[in-house]
Amino acid sequence: MILAFLGTAGSGKTTLAGSFGKYLEKEGSSVAYVNLDTGVRRLPYRPDLDVRDIVTVEEIMEEGYGPNGAIVESYDRLLSHVPGIASRIISLTNERDYTLIDTPGQMESFLFHEFGVRLMESLSEPLVAYLFSPEILRRPHDYCFVRFFALMIDLRLGATTVPVLNKIDTLKDEELNMHRRYLEDVEYLTARLKFDPSMSGLMAYKMCSFFPEIAPPVRVVYASAVDGRGFEELETLTYEHYCTCGDLT
Repeated sequence: MILAFLGTAGSGKTTLAGSFGKYLEKEGSSVAYVNLDTGVRRLPYRPDLDVRDIVTVEEIMEEGYGPNGAIVESYDRLLSHVPGIASRIISLTNERDYTLIDTPGQMESFLFHEFGVRLMESLSEPLVAYLFSPEILRRPHDYCFVRFFALMIDLRLGATTVPVLNKIDTLKDEELNMHRRYLEDVEYLTARLKFDPSMSGLMAYKMCSFFPEIAPPVRVVYASAVDGRGFEELETLTYEHYCTCGDLT
């Protein structure tokens, strides 16, 4: 089973991948780790496949590139290696119960670069966990944004995407309950947006009004790499994704 962690810089992808992998191993599952970040320096897990063995941002910067240019160039150079990387991931998937893919810290270098699209298209039914942090959820239309962005990831990569609110250990119970209601009850969110007079509020209201018609049956996961909350749910979702009798509702 393949689970890829995707999210903006600072959303906790690498930490969660490492902690979730340890949880799975304690549960008796065999786990393979894949690092696709050419710029990361330290990892909380030992990767079975590491793209830094092919190219690193540091090496490219020594050629005179700036940090951002080096990141883009690193994935340009990885394009020709996609078949080999995909083949290795497939082999790991056949050998282990779970293959956890840790994507680049700069999400756009994977999501908007041909490298990420080609790689995901080469894999068999990968599940994507889209991580976002509580600090970006300040206004009602922020919740609309994260739910639709998960759909856009699904559309771009062609892979079922599960929204994951990470770092819930930083929230009080009442804050978490509020986030749950906005993220899970689309009718409630739509009703709140109806009274938002801003253009953003109007746009979000119209989008959320037809969200149930286009959204696949996926539930939101609430997770923490610190205390392990949400790990059992994420494990269940991954299993259901690959089980012909299950769905993600």
